[in-house]
Amino acid sequence: MNESERSDLVCYRISKANETMKEIEILVENKLWGTAVNRLYYACYYAVTALLAKHNIPAQTHTGVRQILGLHFVKTGIVETEVGRFYTYLFNKRQTGDYDDFVELGEEDVLSLIDPAKKLIASIELALSFQ
Repeated sequence: MNESERSDLVCYRISKANETMKEIEILVENKLWGTAVNRLYYACYYAVTALLAKHNIPAQTHTGVRQILGLHFVKTGIVETEVGRFYTYLFNKRQTGDYDDFVELGEEDVLSLIDPAKKLIASIELALSFQ
């Protein structure tokens, strides 16, 4: 992938992250809590993978994306520790909501995740603008 293609991919993924955050409003309005957690995770995932793409760092799995974020961006101070911890927390919340039986995610779960998700995306956008 050349530099122009990589730049297009980064822009696309950030756009996708922000677009996905807009979906959350509709899901909250309709009390679709489990789906809202899923979409919150994916909004953050798109932003994190934009950062990886910018640095041409491949990841094969969601776990790999999480680990690479920690290793290459949190440990080096490019991304705040709090943001990295939140991404791991959201990853686990999404896993639980999507794959565990008899798990009910509610309004409180979702509403407590929205602002930190917005902060994560903003942090990634900031990191991308300085690189």
